[in-house]
Amino acid sequence: MRRVVAQARKELTQICRDWRTLALALVLPLVLLLLMSVSLSLTVNNLPVIVQDFDDSPASRDFVDAIRASITLHVVSWPIDRHPEEALSSNTARAVLIIPVHFGRDMALGANSPVQLLVDASDANTAKLTAGYATEITRAYNQRIAGDQGLALVQTAIRLWYNPGLSAKKFYGPGIFVLGLSMFPPLLAALAMAKEGELKTILQVYVSSISAHEFLLGKILAFMVVALAECVLMLVLLFTYFGLGLAGDPTPFIVATVLYTFCVAAFGTMVGATIPSQVAAMQAVALGGFLLVFLLSGLVFPVENIPVGLRWISNFIWGRYYIEVVRDALLQGGGWPAVWWKVAIIGVIGSVFYGIGWHGMRRMQLKA
Repeated sequence: MRRVVAQARKELTQICRDWRTLALALVLPLVLLLLMSVSLSLTVNNLPVIVQDFDDSPASRDFVDAIRASITLHVVSWPIDRHPEEALSSNTARAVLIIPVHFGRDMALGANSPVQLLVDASDANTAKLTAGYATEITRAYNQRIAGDQGLALVQTAIRLWYNPGLSAKKFYGPGIFVLGLSMFPPLLAALAMAKEGELKTILQVYVSSISAHEFLLGKILAFMVVALAECVLMLVLLFTYFGLGLAGDPTPFIVATVLYTFCVAAFGTMVGATIPSQVAAMQAVALGGFLLVFLLSGLVFPVENIPVGLRWISNFIWGRYYIEVVRDALLQGGGWPAVWWKVAIIGVIGSVFYGIGWHGMRRMQLKA
């Protein structure tokens, strides 16, 4: 154990001597957390919509006022004699609402009066949101009209749990927190290990009395300390700027965090031990630590939305399980019954990374 601690102390000393490396390890994750939480959002506001009211009756104007009252849809002016497709092709509006003639008469008679909504679907996600918001506004308008006529309607009372304000920051914050831990500690560990091979300083380790286990554990311990320091800084940001807090028993989160720092440090060490080139090792970490975690872990969209042909890969992505643990700890509060197996999988994946790294370094223990 003394040799492991000495190896870890040596790595930490080298990191602290290089302020650029220290900034990479501690400052960049905070920048990533702030920038991506602001830039990533699936909610939309002030979507420009034009209304062509061919009826111009009190009922149609009342319906248009319901559209104007929305904070999501923003009604912009458009001449009624111009073709509605021109508004879409010129990016003046993202949707066009067309109210037909006799709308007011049909409403007074209690008959159906369909209105047409043309939506720009070049952005599929925005198109779905626009159509959904318009549908909700129309439903609310129908309920109000039916209530004024004294009709009994079944009304659904909706209550949003865990994130009542539908804050994008509270959804993306935990995921970006995991992404930061998945990127920078393994990158530093991989570069440190690959540098040993490029500069041939690894030969000094070979001729020493330190074993492969002690050498790798020392490296991993050092970058676990770096990862835990990143974790503390990003948690402060999550608890303050993002308005998050621990929702339940914190012990699953603490245990999973320690195991995840071991996992990502072991991943970087494994890459550096098997790829003795800093450029190649950096690319490998970018693929595993960033691209796979970003796309296949449920950070941006649910895992269920991933195409079936690729979804099976997400079962081997370590960030997927830690994201679920972090979101449970900061939003849901399910505790050990909900996440114990995810914590165990993180430990198993970390052990696999360590085993592969040791397999590449085991020749250190061979006797001449």
